Amino acid sequence: MAHVTRIENAAWAVLWDQVAGRQVYARDVDLVFCDDSITHIGPGWAGPVDAVIDGRERLLIPGLINLHSHPQSEPASKGIREEHGVPAQFMTGLYERSLAFRLDEAGRRAGAELAYADLLASGVTTLVELSAPLDGWLDLLAQSGLRAVVGPGFQSARWRLENDWELGFAWDPPAGRRGFEVAQRIIEEADAHPSGCLSGIVFPAQIETCEEALFRDAFAFAEASGRPFTTHISQSVVEFREIVRRHGKTPVQFAADLGVLAPRSILGHVASRDIHSATTGDLFEMATVGGARALARDDLGRLAVGAKADLVLVDLAEPAMRPLRDPLKSLIYHAADRAVRDVFVDGRHVLADGQPLGLDRHDAAARLEEAQARMIEKVPELDYAGRTAAEIAPLSLPLASP
Repeated sequence: MAHVTRIENAAWAVLWDQVAGRQVYARDVDLVFCDDSITHIGPGWAGPVDAVIDGRERLLIPGLINLHSHPQSEPASKGIREEHGVPAQFMTGLYERSLAFRLDEAGRRAGAELAYADLLASGVTTLVELSAPLDGWLDLLAQSGLRAVVGPGFQSARWRLENDWELGFAWDPPAGRRGFEVAQRIIEEADAHPSGCLSGIVFPAQIETCEEALFRDAFAFAEASGRPFTTHISQSVVEFREIVRRHGKTPVQFAADLGVLAPRSILGHVASRDIHSATTGDLFEMATVGGARALARDDLGRLAVGAKADLVLVDLAEPAMRPLRDPLKSLIYHAADRAVRDVFVDGRHVLADGQPLGLDRHDAAARLEEAQARMIEKVPELDYAGRTAAEIAPLSLPLASP
């Protein structure tokens, strides 16, 4: 039986103006959703209602769309990668830290759980999840309540270091092909998942670690199956110079030559404009309808009749939101996750009073802390120079003797 929810008299809302083709503010808004879709916005709803939510002290916005994330690995980098830079690698520590600090599978799962919970608490409802395959991955995503676009990574080569000034590559093209086959299978399983909120994205991991033929074949698979395509490109000066050395062209120029630039291609790390010139409205559009457009989903990133019921309720009484002259500026620049109270994905309540309903943040954090300790212990075995974690990433302050 259909379940109807009415959000009544939301003090502020961000609605989609179909005629103007943009997001707009509205005041004192009623919104009704039935199961997974928005069915009514405005006064005059005369149909049945199963649940009513008081919106008088709430900002109602569409769920945010995160187009590039690595939830399995990034949470374990706390205290490790905030201040990283290798001068001979143009101040990136990407390669040094990625190779020396490696989580085990239990740690990756704990990291994913914690990240999924944090993302929901920040108002993210759709996530492009770019990670290595993990046992139980799809079921964990469904348990989180997120709408997820799964990108199992694959590549023809792995990074390697023998010193701090030159990035090397360990090439294994058959492994890249096997990874591509595994990725296709996982993507198809995501499409068929009973949650109805999972899909796939084709993700050759980096432009410098994939053979040209693999890159082309991956893009052809994405185009033939109507799926989005993404990769890391122009993420460091080291990579930029490597592609120029190999091909005499910039990474984006090389991608154009490969024929992989298309409306559904998402280039991770490439910036096409000065972010400092972007307004708050621009940023919000990028995180909502812009993300939906990249995924070819005109039913996401907007509050409009017929759109998916992916929405966020922000507490306007939260002190960090006040004074309340411009709610989006207060949310983005000041309050952030402190003000996010409730999140719905596909009409399902997945975050209540700031807490995820399908995940245990405290348990995940405790397991991740243990996994980080195991990871740190193994750093000397993995670092090219045999250094300890403390030598690569020292504490902010020296530890006093007892």
